[in-house]
Amino acid sequence: MWPIQATSFATTVYRMQTNLAIAALAALAQESRFAAFRLLVKAGPQGQSASSIAASLQMPASSLSFHLKELTHAGLIAPRQQGRFIIYAAKVDTVQRLMGFLDSSCGGAGYRPATTLPMPDTDLLSERGLP
Repeated sequence: MWPIQATSFATTVYRMQTNLAIAALAALAQESRFAAFRLLVKAGPQGQSASSIAASLQMPASSLSFHLKELTHAGLIAPRQQGRFIIYAAKVDTVQRLMGFLDSSCGGAGYRPATTLPMPDTDLLSERGLP
């Protein structure tokens, strides 16, 4: 028999939260996925259809499908059927929990993040082909 290590429930939960945070950050660490996620956050709770996202990002449907799957598996977006279309929407609550987890586990003493982060210069984003 191998030695069994006793871990507390809190330790197990923290590891699970860490793994979920890593999955979410890894999904956002790819330029096309980040652009799709950003577009869906701007779209709000009504979301956008896959064809609308593909047109906005000038991305082939097959590539977009892969990226939307990765964002869905990371829990950052959620698809829903609306007639013949699949509509994708950002899961803002997941992002808020991610930010809270990062703040509680990585935040410095007395550090409080701004309520809104400044966005990069729009011209710079356009030069890179991002919305």
